[in-house]
Amino acid sequence: MARLLLPVTALLLLSACAPRAARAPFPVQTLADAGLKPLPAPQLAACAAALHLPPERARPAAASNFGERQGRDAFGRTVPHHPQLIVLHETVLSAADTARRFATAHPKDDDQASYHLLVDRLGQRLRIVPDAGRAYGAGMAAFGDFTVRIRPASVGSLNNVALHLSLESPADGRGDGDAHSGYTPEQYRVAAGQVLLWQAAFGIPMSRVTTHQAVDRSHSRRDPRSFRWEAFDAAWRQAAERCGLTAYDRGRATI
Repeated sequence: MARLLLPVTALLLLSACAPRAARAPFPVQTLADAGLKPLPAPQLAACAAALHLPPERARPAAASNFGERQGRDAFGRTVPHHPQLIVLHETVLSAADTARRFATAHPKDDDQASYHLLVDRLGQRLRIVPDAGRAYGAGMAAFGDFTVRIRPASVGSLNNVALHLSLESPADGRGDGDAHSGYTPEQYRVAAGQVLLWQAAFGIPMSRVTTHQAVDRSHSRRDPRSFRWEAFDAAWRQAAERCGLTAYDRGRATI
């Protein structure tokens, strides 16, 4: 009997000494289904044509300033990685200076930043990062309590699920003041049209269109300053009616 116990005892000792599989210190968070299906490509193209937005001008970011949307976290779990939110920003710099900054390689994480699209004072659309890419627009951020964490030591971010659109600041907004003279009617028109196209392409309701200030958790971001929701909403309604997409304006929260 003793001979049989020895191997069993040895196995128990080995199992006790073996390293345990790492346990995830945080749960995977998700957003509720918004109940909106993306438009088929032909309808999306027809809407884009009806909005008469300026053609996109390529101003690609350096490879260090954006990445890929990550489908899994450090523990191999699937995390949200498709666009579900639209975050509005402003540049503070001129559009040209902003594009140059994003086109410059930045090896340090703290210096890396980008948007998907930038709308200049004339309403031109500057394409910085493809929609499929992960732009670095809101590093320490959450939408309500929702955030996406990839690594155990990482701070929650929304970049994995966000589309970032920025408005060029006016000349009197190129600093750290509390407010400025605001954005042009053409910026509001083009921004509203672009937001609608993104909503239609990815099934995003208006209740998930937000600002950098609203999602920032570093308590240091205030953009877009002097943004007038009433001006944006009026432009958005015109665009939605033109495309027959008023269903994307839903008054209930979908966090």
